[in-house]
Amino acid sequence: MRRADRLFEIIQILRRRKATRAADLAALLEVSERTVYRDISDMISRGVPIEGEAGVGYILRPGFDLPPLMFNENEIEALLLGTRIVQSWADPELAEAAASALYKIGEVVPDALGRQLDLVNLWTPVEPARVPITIDQAALRRAIREKRKVQFVYRDLEDRTSDRRVRPLIMAFYGHVWLLAAWCETRNGFRVFRIDRMSDFGALEEYFTTEPGRTAEDFLKQDGKPPRER
Repeated sequence: MRRADRLFEIIQILRRRKATRAADLAALLEVSERTVYRDISDMISRGVPIEGEAGVGYILRPGFDLPPLMFNENEIEALLLGTRIVQSWADPELAEAAASALYKIGEVVPDALGRQLDLVNLWTPVEPARVPITIDQAALRRAIREKRKVQFVYRDLEDRTSDRRVRPLIMAFYGHVWLLAAWCETRNGFRVFRIDRMSDFGALEEYFTTEPGRTAEDFLKQDGKPPRER
């Protein structure tokens, strides 16, 4: 690893963690503790707001930032693959946002890495048999962000329909299906809905607050897994 890359990685590790010992940094970066001490000393002398001492640990004071676009080849491929998955399987608004983000990254990364954004050996074609979604997924995402209740008509696996009024909590993608995990006020409990089986969708002007036992975290605690249709 080049020294410049190592210094950047030290800052990124300190940004993600609380106090981190030099020994832990050395293990993560596969260098000696002496190298870590020297690197940190050099960064402090150049004004990087790192605080701490040997044997105790180091922290990066809040507010310090670096351009987050120093990607390596694996990170570029991860971004590319993730973006193409979104473009293939998400709604048009999110797909357009993914393409825009990838374009912005391509504008600022070095040419050698930017060329990897045009790779065709990482691709995610749209499944021809994909079940169409008729509701506005962008509106559903906004409702989740804004904590707004929504209502819709739901058709279950036995082709029975019911009117639902829910607190939307989590959108999840499983294979070929988008799911919504929600607190269903109609059934007074957590429910998981296939989004392609929802119709007559609308976001309400009624907002909900975080209540113990009815949050996304509470839903996941039921079995420790992301949502699946139940």
